[in-house]
Amino acid sequence: MKQENRKFDTEVQYLKYKVLKEVARRTWDGTLLDTILDIPKEIAPGSTPSIRCCIYKERAILEERIKMAMGGDRNNPNVIEVIGIACDECPAGGYEVGEACRGCLAHNCEYVCKFGAISFDEKSHIARIDKSKCVECGQCSRVCPYGAITHRTRPCEKACKIRAIYAGGETKEAKIDNSTCIACGNCVYHCPWGAISDKSFICDVINMIKESDGGKNYKVYAVIAPSISSQFAYATQGQVIAGIKALGFSEVVEAALGADIVADEESRELVSKGTLISSCCPAFLSHVEKQFPELIPHLSQTLSPMAAICKLLKQREPSSKFVFIGPCTAKKLEFQKKEVRDFVDSVITFEELQALFGSRDIDITVFNEESTMGASVFGRNFARCGGLADAVREGICEHGDNEFFELKSISCNGIEQCVSALVKMKYGKLDANFIEGMACVGGCVGGAGCPVHSTDKPKKDPLGNESVTISDSLKRVSE
Repeated sequence: MKQENRKFDTEVQYLKYKVLKEVARRTWDGTLLDTILDIPKEIAPGSTPSIRCCIYKERAILEERIKMAMGGDRNNPNVIEVIGIACDECPAGGYEVGEACRGCLAHNCEYVCKFGAISFDEKSHIARIDKSKCVECGQCSRVCPYGAITHRTRPCEKACKIRAIYAGGETKEAKIDNSTCIACGNCVYHCPWGAISDKSFICDVINMIKESDGGKNYKVYAVIAPSISSQFAYATQGQVIAGIKALGFSEVVEAALGADIVADEESRELVSKGTLISSCCPAFLSHVEKQFPELIPHLSQTLSPMAAICKLLKQREPSSKFVFIGPCTAKKLEFQKKEVRDFVDSVITFEELQALFGSRDIDITVFNEESTMGASVFGRNFARCGGLADAVREGICEHGDNEFFELKSISCNGIEQCVSALVKMKYGKLDANFIEGMACVGGCVGGAGCPVHSTDKPKKDPLGNESVTISDSLKRVSE
């Protein structure tokens, strides 16, 4: 990989970055509409395709990626969309007979199939599956003595643990069921063709910064997620903050300050109600609302850290704009909700922040470190699975409620564990009074909008606020 590629896990992310960067560059310059047709030729020059059948298809797909970079289909309420023309290289999927089939005498697979989907070739005696009859029950696979019948799952379908994506239509391209999708972006990250993408509001953010006229008309705040400490490994966190300001943001604020507010309020709410489902992961909350409506009364009424800190600052400076920068594609849905949209003006991911740096040719490694108002270590640990539960436990202790209230929490690492806990709560089988749900494995550090998904330890905070309590953080915010 080239040096620039090393800032991303995959070439798919790098291609996405190049499109976002060029769209952003032209938005800064005010030339996007005049030069938009030049972008595909610049990214895919010449006449030789890099991976598709022809250069014309590659450029046609790039045109669709540009649309996503400019906001995608405005009539589609979901922020996750399929780029249909890019989704044509995956096998159809389903149960298939492999080379291990010996055409044995037993024919167990044929006899167990109640739908007549299995037959045998007259010459080779190898089993064949009629896809038009197969209902994918899997019985044939289970009885095959050679294990010759396997289930092939498309990467996007395998990545979606709530079955919101499927192959549909004559072309069998991926389709998203918006009534089930929680916008976690897991399919976005795992599609090896980049055929599924999240809509970008990068143009809106750039125009917001430009129209602020350097803060003369209004301030534009960048609210950074705690998981930023796991990203931009080629620079220090203080240099990332300096780079964000160099883009034109007036101030950089930690969303972890909002996490301290949430920990304080949710710890009180839990003690008052006795049972609580956390409110911090928008994808998890969306799944509760869509699939477990009977549990909605147990949902915390506290805003997310993003919304909590933006609400506080918006009340102080009503004219200011607030842009959340984080790892989460589901945040792009959350900020449009009626209870949040008055406080948060837009959302971009860390991938898009990297593209913003590239669009202005900003090398953040040359900057001197800058810092932000420090949140508590508990607020900053919201980025990992278990961090919210730890913070709520700390809040209970700081309030003195631990003398009569015992926290029994369960931290769900990924949407599959979330579903398991919710089912148990639904039927009164959950041995816990607090559910912390994280749709992404590992927590926010595993979000789809991260350029890299690393297991390395986060960078050291330039402020070194390991000893700051939640109460100390709230005092700072209130000043």
